[in-house]
Amino acid sequence: MTDLDAAVNEIADEMRRRPDRGEVAAYIPELARVDPGAFGLVVIAADGHVAAAGDCDTPFSIQSISKVFTLTLALGMVGDRLWRRVGREPSGSPFNSIVQLERERGVPRNPFINAGAIAVTDLILSGHQPREALGEILRFMQFLARDASITIDEAVAASEQRTGFRNIALANYMKSFGVVDNPVDYTLGVYFHHCAISMSCRQLATAGRFLAHSGRDPETGLSVVQVERARRINAVMLTCGHYDGSGEFAYRVGLPGKSGVGGGILAVAPGRGSIAVWSPGLDASGNSHLGRAALERLTKRLGWSIFGL
Repeated sequence: MTDLDAAVNEIADEMRRRPDRGEVAAYIPELARVDPGAFGLVVIAADGHVAAAGDCDTPFSIQSISKVFTLTLALGMVGDRLWRRVGREPSGSPFNSIVQLERERGVPRNPFINAGAIAVTDLILSGHQPREALGEILRFMQFLARDASITIDEAVAASEQRTGFRNIALANYMKSFGVVDNPVDYTLGVYFHHCAISMSCRQLATAGRFLAHSGRDPETGLSVVQVERARRINAVMLTCGHYDGSGEFAYRVGLPGKSGVGGGILAVAPGRGSIAVWSPGLDASGNSHLGRAALERLTKRLGWSIFGL
């Protein structure tokens, strides 16, 4: 057993025993049914070694983690023109807030809050039918994870469509300012479905490897994005990836990361490895409570914080 294996197993054992697990995302009915006792952790090191523990192969709804991959796709389609539609600044507000959107004339603060991700989804949809756009997103995820079995959880998508009234409000508000081009129902349909993609920690850590290795898949050597673009995606993940808890995550964990209300977190240690953790209970900001705690332990033990030891 390597030091990495030992660290991952010990942290997973500690997290499984902890009683403070946060609260599952009950506002999405399907997510309210998830076992709050679940915990999975996978680290894929630069040399390809996989350290895994807990419920690491159990699929879960990645939710807002999908926004990392839709951002990557949209940048590949239109480049820096994307930033005319959405900003790059931390919001300091809850992920579904409409207050800032009103103040800033419909332009979302960043691509990881819900409004920003809806605007990015609308851009991907332009010139396509919703089914085509969604297929492109799903195929991209399958390609990065090297796993064609990755699917969309239709029950979760339907649950979000039935209850996503705030997202409907955000999309309509942006439509009134011309930030959303396509029919709101089409854009939201694609958005709800890509958030409902279901992946395991192992699949998610594999999909995120290109961001840990300057935009390349380290096994195949294929370039997914340019070096500079990978660096910039990581920068937005660091500053905006955990909503109004992004500063706390950077302070405690010290890595670029993106959370989802399904309880997952994808984290990137540049040049060292990619990490995926899943624990469904959330903190007050909508981020995995034990997921962040596990990553804090991991980066301290391995010395992987981008800010030094």
